[in-house]
Amino acid sequence: MAWLVAAVFALVAAGCSDDQPGTAAPPEGAASVHELRFELVDRHPHDPKAFTQGLLFVDRDTMAESTGVYGESDVRLVDPTTGRVRERRALPKDRFGEGLAAVPGGELVQLTWKEHVAMRWTVDGLRPAGETSYRGQGWGLTFDPDAELLLATDGSARVSRRLLETFEVASVVTVRRAGRPVSELNELEWVDGVLWANVWESDELLRIDPESGDVTGVVDLSSLVPDLGDSDAVLNGIAHRPGDPPGRLWVTGKHWPEMFVIDVADT
Repeated sequence: MAWLVAAVFALVAAGCSDDQPGTAAPPEGAASVHELRFELVDRHPHDPKAFTQGLLFVDRDTMAESTGVYGESDVRLVDPTTGRVRERRALPKDRFGEGLAAVPGGELVQLTWKEHVAMRWTVDGLRPAGETSYRGQGWGLTFDPDAELLLATDGSARVSRRLLETFEVASVVTVRRAGRPVSELNELEWVDGVLWANVWESDELLRIDPESGDVTGVVDLSSLVPDLGDSDAVLNGIAHRPGDPPGRLWVTGKHWPEMFVIDVADT
């Protein structure tokens, strides 16, 4: 029996080794990750029926929002301070709305989850303005105004830069936190050369170097998560209002009754 006890002990010790995910030391040369702090600046009403997928400002007084769920997905324009939906356009019942980005020419681009279609809408009136097909799943979306490229996620650790007109992939970067890939990247927001991202079912907001893919900062927003008894009510939605400081963000989640304005800074 001694040999059996020794074997069991060895297996238990192996299972507790530092090589297990989440406990191992960062790979040599991995970029350092800063713990960020946030200050709550303000809070505003948010439609609790909205399964928020994409969020952004089209101007200082108007937000655009994409919502998901088959048969309930839409694109909408919202008053950021009251949460009132000013305009709304429903998606076909067989399309699940995902990430959203504002692009030059007064248009919005909205991803769909598994339908391989990027839908375009005019900001003025939310009129259909064309569709573009793509491969893979659609999750988060934002626009880099400097390079004039879209940045998209697909549920993996990859962020793809895509051409505005054709949605063709121009390049891909893998997002890594302390050297390890971060899967299930979701909603994105571009702010002054910095990429912010939600991770599916995480209460953390990631600050990412878009060139290297390195996570440079993490802020824990768990204190803002409402206790709704709804497993779908996760953090998702990042927006930056034009003219605000780069660290001031508007954040919300799926089915959240409030939207929060926060100032994020290094500790």
